[in-house]
Amino acid sequence: MNGRVASLLREIEAFGKANDARVADRSQKMLNITPDTGEFLSILARLQPAKRVLEIGTSNGYSTLWLADALSGTDGIVETVERNPEKVRLAQVNFERSGLSRCISLVEADGAQVLAAASDSVYDFVFLDSERTEYVSWWPHILRVVRPGGLVVCDNAISHKHEFEQFTEVVRRTPSCSVCLVPVGKGQLLILKHRELA
Repeated sequence: MNGRVASLLREIEAFGKANDARVADRSQKMLNITPDTGEFLSILARLQPAKRVLEIGTSNGYSTLWLADALSGTDGIVETVERNPEKVRLAQVNFERSGLSRCISLVEADGAQVLAAASDSVYDFVFLDSERTEYVSWWPHILRVVRPGGLVVCDNAISHKHEFEQFTEVVRRTPSCSVCLVPVGKGQLLILKHRELA
């Protein structure tokens, strides 16, 4: 990671913390991932190696930049989805400042709509940091759009464990997937879609 991106990430992190301490309305909070979660996502994306990444829940672009930096040495792209217009504006500014805009496609939309419209097996990596109570209804599409051998990562799986109970149970009942809970940041639920056997 170059110094420009690292400095911007520190700035966005500080802004998010200050903003979230100041505002009471959840919709106005940035609710950024933790820095160690960013490092974790970056390593996972590099290990894949991922070329097509879908992120649902852009906020101000903090997590997006961790993922985009991981893809910056390839022809990879992060398609990131956010439905809050003000957060879309903040993210666009941060993406331009980062020098990583070529690796990012920002979509102002609802996550469910994007998933429903996506082609089969189009993504190598999906990061969910959105409305956790919606994940169960999204699961058939998530499973469909991730390629065999692809990875799904969900933030807040420990901090909001009760909101993940039904989703985790549904995923564990999916024969084509393996699941692991990793205590990084606020808890990361990792879901690996098995490769198809020849």
